[in-house]
Amino acid sequence: MTSSMSSSPSELASAAADAVDPTALVESLRSAIAIPSVTPNEGDFAAWVHKQLNTTAWDKTELAPFGDNRANVYARVGNAGPSVVLAGHLDTVHAHDWTSHWAGTDRADPYGAQIIENEIWGRGSADQKAGVCAILEALRAIHRTGYRPKGTVQALFVSDEESGQPNSGISAGMKHALATNQISTQPPPDFLIYTEPTTSAIYTAQMGFCIADITLTGKSAYFGRPELGIDALKAGHQLLSALWAHSEALRQQPAHHLIGEAFLLITEVHAGESIAVPGKFQLSLIRKVLPHENLDEVSVAIRNITAEVAESHGVQSTVDFTAPRDHLVGGTADETDVDHPAVQALGNSISAVTGNAPRIEAAPYWSEKSFLSALGIPGVYFAAGDIAHAHTPHERVHIDELVAATRTLAHFVASWCGLEPAQPNNK
Repeated sequence: MTSSMSSSPSELASAAADAVDPTALVESLRSAIAIPSVTPNEGDFAAWVHKQLNTTAWDKTELAPFGDNRANVYARVGNAGPSVVLAGHLDTVHAHDWTSHWAGTDRADPYGAQIIENEIWGRGSADQKAGVCAILEALRAIHRTGYRPKGTVQALFVSDEESGQPNSGISAGMKHALATNQISTQPPPDFLIYTEPTTSAIYTAQMGFCIADITLTGKSAYFGRPELGIDALKAGHQLLSALWAHSEALRQQPAHHLIGEAFLLITEVHAGESIAVPGKFQLSLIRKVLPHENLDEVSVAIRNITAEVAESHGVQSTVDFTAPRDHLVGGTADETDVDHPAVQALGNSISAVTGNAPRIEAAPYWSEKSFLSALGIPGVYFAAGDIAHAHTPHERVHIDELVAATRTLAHFVASWCGLEPAQPNNK
């Protein structure tokens, strides 16, 4: 398409969507999957993303290393007008169980990016290299039309979103990005799209969480002299009952219309001695937190329940919150009003590209948009892929959905930020 000031905004947005190259997009995602980026080793993939960004579609790109073989990637085009941040994470979970699950089949290589029944398979295909590649291709598509965003588009790709690997999973990349001002927040951008997989629905809300490890310490004693011991397992039995009762009380409170009920789930228990009074009891739990709840109050309730049980049984107790994200005890719940103009614009882009009404849903997970919400940047999750397949040997993304979501992203950027003719020598 040649630049023409007579084109209407809707025509320009449609042209941007149509300029998405499905073949290039698929090959981009396959190349991305082929580069392992298991937390905390995202450096090679970060360098690849930076190389893909380093085109005339952006005014500025930056590879920002931190730590050992870790990096964030930043890009920007435009300096004024309506603005949006397009964000995603570079890391994936491990693929330890993938090869054994698919041994002897064409899916056996978790980084092989095989196309099977019009789906691209591989670790990170949905979570979330599809979203990363959609951002890359959406801006390339706009550039192909001979236009550029009239407003401001910032891209941020961070390491360390995933959890499960030692010494990682604490949002070190996002914290580094904000500490080094890699996203301009004065004034705050108008909107954020974080490209976690949503099956192409708009996730306007996310649950919060806290994870706790609790230890009750009594005194071990030989089973023939139980009076010399303090039974931590007996105290643990009461603690389990008290925590389950607390969870049931939470479920009686009003549920969030998208996220559902708050509750507490005990995920692991350890106790016991060899022919002796158990001197130690340990459990782990996760607490689902709703947007109206306060994480400080949530953590105090867990501490208080534990302290009351410990006192009644004469045992010592410790409560450690082991997964700090944007809060010392966990991750903050977050919600953007469905009537926000950018949410409505994204919904309009979905309809324009697919012919379907947008679906407004909530994330059945926690991710990092709450970091940016705290800076006054409202946002949503949106991308191709199903989170139900993530972290499993069944992770894949359907090509048709990937293309449609990428066209939607290009259409939204063109609609929200507006477009202007690109200058031939603009870098």
